[in-house]
Amino acid sequence: MSRTIRWKQLGVWMVGAVLGGCDASIDVPAGVSTGVAGAPAHEPRFSFFVTSLAAMRELSQNPAGFGGDLRFGQATGLEGADEICRQIAERSMPGSGQKGWRAFLSATAGGPDGGPVHAKDRVGEGPWYDRHERLVAANNADLLHTRPRGAHPVIMHDLPTEDGVPHRMDGAIGCSGLSCPDNHQVLTGTNEDGMLKSENPDSTCNDWTSSARQGMPWCGHSWPRPESGNNWMSAMADGGCAPCVSLEEAGGVRSRCVGSAGGYGAIYCFALMP
Repeated sequence: MSRTIRWKQLGVWMVGAVLGGCDASIDVPAGVSTGVAGAPAHEPRFSFFVTSLAAMRELSQNPAGFGGDLRFGQATGLEGADEICRQIAERSMPGSGQKGWRAFLSATAGGPDGGPVHAKDRVGEGPWYDRHERLVAANNADLLHTRPRGAHPVIMHDLPTEDGVPHRMDGAIGCSGLSCPDNHQVLTGTNEDGMLKSENPDSTCNDWTSSARQGMPWCGHSWPRPESGNNWMSAMADGGCAPCVSLEEAGGVRSRCVGSAGGYGAIYCFALMP
């Protein structure tokens, strides 16, 4: 007699058979507990991602995403963004939401003595890995470069979503190379040192509580054009704080929304535990 067991690994259902009365072995994918006492279990090193368009649409219940107002449930601002990260991590890989997720965002207030909050101080000390356990950065200092120093070469120049898909390819169908959408803008409010870019609340959509057309939130580039070398956390201002989706370069300030220059208001998410 046999019974079928099912497990989910990296978003794919796997099926195996347990044979009663027989010696049988099953190759269990990495990251899946066998449920057998004393059996070693590998804890997936999943601690970084760029939020995908599908996830932002689902959590915001808006086809245009959150815009610059990153509230979720009762949590607003930075706390809302952190909860968005946690929710996406848990839905992507059950159990990983317990790692303590933080959005890589700066804010003008909320820090020590009411002062600014700097993104680099929010995300812990590393190391961080993507969905496929590829190294993003070994420590906080390695983040403070144009591209994360020491990152796996496959992802260094196109940081991946929670699905392990290059951010530039998120939402792209039937394209390749330079014909793909120019999807790169990621909200940060942060300068090249990982600190608050400006005390002007326009650069952080009023500390990530505004979805108004006003404002010019500061963004990083998850995928820099080869000729630009744009910094992953600090590259340019977007056109406004309103929600929108543009997977192609649309000319910046001509569109008063977070996706105006190529994107949809994505954020970077880091776990405090690898």
